[in-house]
Amino acid sequence: MKNGKFLTGVYPGTFDPVTKGHLHLIQRASKMVDRLIIGVAVNSRKGPLFSFDERMEMVKTDIKNMNEKGCVIEVHGFDTLLVDFAQEEKASCIFRGLRAVSDFEYEFQLTGMNAKLDPELETVFLMASDKWQFVSASFVKEISSLGGNVDEFVTPHVAEMLSSKFSD
Repeated sequence: MKNGKFLTGVYPGTFDPVTKGHLHLIQRASKMVDRLIIGVAVNSRKGPLFSFDERMEMVKTDIKNMNEKGCVIEVHGFDTLLVDFAQEEKASCIFRGLRAVSDFEYEFQLTGMNAKLDPELETVFLMASDKWQFVSASFVKEISSLGGNVDEFVTPHVAEMLSSKFSD
C-alpha cells in the first residue's frame, strides 16, 4: 500500500515481441505500485508478427523468469480502449515508456485524450535507460528477419521464438 491506498498500475503494449527494454520498464514500474497489470493489446490493425496468444505467452514467460519484482505482476490481454481496460482493472495509473523526443509527441497526445476520457487516471512516463533507448520491437524484428543476432535485446526464449518465426 502506498499512502494508505492499494495502487494498481497498467503497462500496456503490443509486445511484438517483448524486449529487454520493456522488461526493464516493467521492473521499475513494479516498484511504484502494489499490483502491476501488463496489458497485451490485441491490436490486429498493427499487423503483428506474432499472434496474440504467442505474445501473451512470451510476456508471461519473461515475467515469470524476472528476478526482481517490486509487486504482484499479472499479464492480461485487452481489445478495448486503454482507459476502459484500466478502469476494469481498477488502475489508478498507466505507465508509458519514452525512448526519444519522437515518442513524447505521440504519448503527449495520447495522454491528453486519455485524460479527457478519464480525468482520474494518471499517466506516468518512465524514461528508458540509456542502455535500452535505441531498442524497439520493430528493430529487433528487422534484425532477426535478416539473420542478425538479437540476443542482447531479448531474452533467450523470445530469441528462439523469433528464430523459429523467420526460419519458416
